[in-house]
Amino acid sequence: MRKEGAAEKSSVRLGWVLSVVVAAQFMVTLDASVVNVALPAVRADLGFSEAGLLWVVNAYTLVFGGFLLLGGRAADLFGRRRVLWLGLGLFGLASLLGGLVQEPSQLVVARAVQGLGAAVLAPVALTIVTTTFPEGAQRTKALALWSVAGASGGAAGVLIGGVLTDYLNWRWVLLINVPIVLFAAVGGKEVPDGRPEQRSGLDLIGALLATTGLAALVYGVVRIGGDSLTSGATLGFLGAGIVLLTAFVLYEAKGARQPLVQLRLFAHRSVSGANLAMLLLASGQFASFYFVSLYLQQVLHFTPAAAGLAFLPFCVGFTAAAMLSGRVLARTGPRILVVAGTLIGALGLAWFSRISTDGGFLANILGPSLVASFGIGACFVPLANAATGSVLPQDAGMASGLLNSGQQVGGSLGLAVTVSVATSRTASLSDGGKPTLAALNDGYGAALLAGAGLLVLAALVALILPGRQPAGSAESAPAEPDEQAEARITQPS
Repeated sequence: MRKEGAAEKSSVRLGWVLSVVVAAQFMVTLDASVVNVALPAVRADLGFSEAGLLWVVNAYTLVFGGFLLLGGRAADLFGRRRVLWLGLGLFGLASLLGGLVQEPSQLVVARAVQGLGAAVLAPVALTIVTTTFPEGAQRTKALALWSVAGASGGAAGVLIGGVLTDYLNWRWVLLINVPIVLFAAVGGKEVPDGRPEQRSGLDLIGALLATTGLAALVYGVVRIGGDSLTSGATLGFLGAGIVLLTAFVLYEAKGARQPLVQLRLFAHRSVSGANLAMLLLASGQFASFYFVSLYLQQVLHFTPAAAGLAFLPFCVGFTAAAMLSGRVLARTGPRILVVAGTLIGALGLAWFSRISTDGGFLANILGPSLVASFGIGACFVPLANAATGSVLPQDAGMASGLLNSGQQVGGSLGLAVTVSVATSRTASLSDGGKPTLAALNDGYGAALLAGAGLLVLAALVALILPGRQPAGSAESAPAEPDEQAEARITQPS
């Protein structure tokens, strides 16, 4: 009886932990897209300029991507529960203040602080999964639900943002986070803290180089959409980003006592392949959300609520694919799932690129939505498994931060590249005047086709991922203690 009671108590605790992880992951991915449909209402209410409005989105994604490595490492060094609560506090406070702002600059600052909170929450959520749930069926199920939350959060953000903007007010796209934060904070007491016995210092110099380098690089690419590639400012930011990131790599390799990133992780194809594939996958995914939303409102003249509801097939496809991939991962390995998923996703985006000015939901949205979302959604579980499954517990936060950083930075870079494609195509058809609906439509179509190309590149990268690991393989066999401490992750076959 005592054993049964202990098992039941453990099961309840794991259920709470999983609920917290799912809520946190859903929230941070939701807020990457929830404001997209609300942007016209935000501009009308607060008086944003066209250029300034872009920073309602970019302030979140830039800070999110730039601080993810620091957030992931903090979970390893200071304990998962306390870092979870820190991230929830930052995110909840920023959401509350953002919903009450009266000036454009205040909203941009609130979104930046949200991004900082997300940079703490996203890697600690994945770290909690990989260190709390035992390897096997339980961890695979938890990773599947984590992936569903992340994949569906981005799609649901457009849906929820449209409904809230139409029927309540744009401010609720931020205020909706407050009850989610309160729920996760209460459940967070069940999360194991996992603090190390000897706490080492945080690599602040490395964090500064990585954060400023990523921010400069992303900002430089963002400027290409509204500026010339050869302009001094654009080249300056791009060059500064490259220099700072190069300095980061050199410092981590030779100068840091407690590196923010163990660069030897990238010597293994499961880690390097998963991170690069995630970066390219997110590039295409962000482009699809952004340009389909614009097409629905600017070309087909859908209301915000109708545009949000049109994304419901995305949610269905993402959820179904993530759950299915979690069930078959052990039999297939990550390689075949990611290659197949990215190619199916590319097919869906290529189908999307055939949008027309006289189209509609059934003709231009439903079919490509299901195909693209099913393909992209099938990739998250195997990529998370490949990037973190073999990492030791003390490095789990680092590996989680890397994967999430690749997703956010990839989304920002991909969006900047595809916006440039759309702007160039629309301008070439407008003859210097106000863009026609046909010019806007063709620009959006060109951007979606470019997104399909990014997913094809992701499929090529995924070929280096490990396949199915047979029982008793080198990866599944435990390493000798000294080798394990030196390698940090076991060598995949």
